[in-house]
Amino acid sequence: MALFGGLFGNKNNTFKPKKNIAKGTKRYELHKHSKNTLGSGNLRRAVQLPDNEDVNEWLAVNTVDFYNQISLLYGSITEFCTPQECPVMSAGPKYEYLWADGVTVKRPIKCSAPQYVDYLMSWVQSILDDENIFPSRVDTPFPRNFIDVVRNIFKRLFRVYAHIYYSHFQKIVTLGEEAHLNTCFKHFYFFIEEFQLVDRKELQPLNDLINSLTRK
Repeated sequence: MALFGGLFGNKNNTFKPKKNIAKGTKRYELHKHSKNTLGSGNLRRAVQLPDNEDVNEWLAVNTVDFYNQISLLYGSITEFCTPQECPVMSAGPKYEYLWADGVTVKRPIKCSAPQYVDYLMSWVQSILDDENIFPSRVDTPFPRNFIDVVRNIFKRLFRVYAHIYYSHFQKIVTLGEEAHLNTCFKHFYFFIEEFQLVDRKELQPLNDLINSLTRK
């Protein structure tokens, strides 16, 4: 089976349960808008805040969508990303990521890449399920620190892309799926750039790739 074959339709490839957006809600309408503009092929336009829409609602919708996308993406390479093959979570020899969430793991710990991603996806899922942070009701306000929460999520989701590119890209190239991975990452990057969600220093592991993908 191709690495990303049936990526959005094969439930067996899902690393974590998908976070669904309830139909009939304002957020679902924004979700559909995002998908429709993404389908146009203009990734820069697809990430822009729609006219007269609340920026926090747009950030919330896209946080869920990118979480689902990366969950499926990583789920497709779990047979290659094992504790034996990837004993540390890294993006090349210069960048190693330790895990801590401040709650269940208070002190940063070294762990394998699959363990790190498991911690990460579970952590994101718990935040997305928290009504005090990601309220499902339109009449419930977002917390004052919402943008900071979103930035922390995207900073850590970026690390999954960084690990995939550094540790598993040759396998993806062999399977002829690099174009799809590049498109997913380019969409992700344009979004974090549009809303200034990740510091430039955090993006350093993939700086050359970013320059290549975004060169006009």
